[in-house]
Parts: sequence; C-alpha cells; structure tokens
Amino acid sequence: MAGHSKFKNIMHRKGAQDKKRAAQFSKLSREITVAAKMGMPDPDMNPRLRLAVNAAKAQSMPKDNIQRAIDKAAQAGGEDYSEMRYEGYGPGGVALIVEALTDNRNRTATNVRTAFSKNGGNLGSEGSVSHGFERRGLIEYLASVGDEEKVLEAAIEAGADDVESSEDGHTIWTAAEALHGVAGELEKVLGPADNVKLAWKPVLTVEADEATAATLMKLIDTLEDDDDVQTVWGNYEISDEVMEKLG
Repeated sequence: MAGHSKFKNIMHRKGAQDKKRAAQFSKLSREITVAAKMGMPDPDMNPRLRLAVNAAKAQSMPKDNIQRAIDKAAQAGGEDYSEMRYEGYGPGGVALIVEALTDNRNRTATNVRTAFSKNGGNLGSEGSVSHGFERRGLIEYLASVGDEEKVLEAAIEAGADDVESSEDGHTIWTAAEALHGVAGELEKVLGPADNVKLAWKPVLTVEADEATAATLMKLIDTLEDDDDVQTVWGNYEISDEVMEKLG
C-alpha cells in the first residue's frame, strides 16, 4: 500500500501488489522476523509482531511461511536488518515518507535516491517532511464488513479516534500506542481487518492532477519494487476520475 488517499485508491494499489505476491511475502516475512527479534516470539506478548502477523494474514500468507519467519529470528547468523526512514518530495510537491528494512544501508539509500531523481522528485534529509505528518494507527476494512453505522459503533466501543467510510470500505484511525488494542477489539466484532499497521497520516493533503499523478504513481511503483522498501506514505489525494484514467 502506498500513500494517503481514498480507500479506492488504496485498494487499487493493493490490487497491483497482488501481482507481486512473492515479493510481498518476502517483505512481510522480513518485518515478522525483525519484530520477533526485537521482542518475544509470541504475537500475544509482542504488539509489533502481532501487527506484522495480522498484516501477513490479510495478504493470505500461509501459516507455515509466517512461522518460518518467526523461527528465523532465533537462528544464529541470520540477517541483521536496520530500520530506515527516507523523506523527500515527489512531483507536484507531494511529500513522501519511505520506510525500509535493510541489511545494506548504502545500497538502499542509493536506490531510493535514484528513484526520486528519475521520477520528478528530490530526496531530503530525515525530518524534512515528517513534520507534516502524524504517527497514527491505521485499520482498514472492506465495505462488505458492514455499513457505516455498524463500523462507527464498533470503532467507538473499541476506542478508535476517527472513522472514514465510503462505498468501497472503512478507514479507522487510532492513537499509535492504541493500535494493537483497538484492532483486537474490532476483530471480535468485525472479524480480521484487511490492513492493520502504524501509518504516517498527513496533516494537510495535496490534490494531484492527472499529469502529476501519473509520474507520482511511477515513482511509488519504483520504490515499492525495491526489496528493502516496506511502505511508502504520502500527503496526496487523487480523484476517482484521475485514477480511472490512469487505469
């Protein structure tokens, strides 16, 4: 998933990622392993691992793959990944935050910088755009889970901060530290979410026209194709009409 946009835009991005399932599983496995290394190997005792496992399940990752990724954390001599965050501006002045897990910082930094420079963007220093974002918890459900009233009621009871509903689905926002608890309460009522993770939510958004959106999507695709890049967030909004034109 990339950026902050309407739910249909997000699902469009997820649909594109479905074609790269093997690569997506690799990224999910990496996050599970890192989360397990940083805390207990039990998802019930490790909130970050719980979120990583939930994200893997939402992408239909097999249970055996998930367990192997957890077990890998205890193996001696395994890869040692570092968490990196890159910030910069894409075409049209869109602010982007790129989150990565890498075993080679120089390689990843070079790849991210090249992606920005070749697609109308400029990579900045850490903190150059994140001041325009809030660190929040993000939970997403498809519309089939229920109507707006049902989801809103469940979200309020679970302790969520805000709910955005459309004909395509529901986006639920929480405080970062409350994400694990809220997701757990919602799962009891609505079932497993389609997406649960810590997010960078923009304070203000920028409307991207067709020309800007085309280049922006190319930049995001390039970044997401990199094995080290886990997630790309942005402060853009793209209308349904423009998304349809882009196909």
